[in-house]
Amino acid sequence: MIAILGGTFDPIHFGHLRPAVDIVEKLSLTELRFIPSAKPPHRWQPEASAEHRLNMVKRAIKVYPKFVIDEREYHRLAKDQTASFTINTVRSIRNEIGESESLGMIVGMDAFQSFTSWRDWEKILDTVHLIVASRPGYSATENRENEEVSQDWLQQRLTNDVSELHESAFGKVFFCDVTQLDISATVIRNQIDEGKSCCYLTPKKVIKYIKKHNLYESWS
Repeated sequence: MIAILGGTFDPIHFGHLRPAVDIVEKLSLTELRFIPSAKPPHRWQPEASAEHRLNMVKRAIKVYPKFVIDEREYHRLAKDQTASFTINTVRSIRNEIGESESLGMIVGMDAFQSFTSWRDWEKILDTVHLIVASRPGYSATENRENEEVSQDWLQQRLTNDVSELHESAFGKVFFCDVTQLDISATVIRNQIDEGKSCCYLTPKKVIKYIKKHNLYESWS
């Protein structure tokens, strides 16, 4: 089973990396692909360029053998400057790996709760499983803000059996308890801008890259 983890990664940090390790181990993944979003379809845009964010992810994941980089959104931006919509990315990967390979897409709880705001959200599970990184003890129905994802829709797709993810190529929703680290890219950017240490927030190689390229420093 392959899984993908997309994000702006502005910058990538241990709050991304540790849960990803948990999911690889709990779901027995053969590969987890990190996909930096080159041009997110949000109103706000990343502070670091797509190239810098891609390079930081490469450095951060190098030590873990089942983590790989997927550059397709970066190369797509170079061709046509279009926004990085999830539906296009997962369809591209599905075309590449074939119809029978199990493919999961990892999202955080906040992303799951806004899932219906995504372009063609109803069609995404025609291509992938949805793996929701949740805190231990969290119920799939607890504090749900997204009422468009109805109970019927969720119950028809929900599974707590890892073998079902491996046996089918797509279509399931799986809540996976992960180590939740209270780290955010915003905090890291602020730390850097204020001249404070980011030690233990993000890998040393990422910190070194940020310093080398003077990222996230305001010069006003």
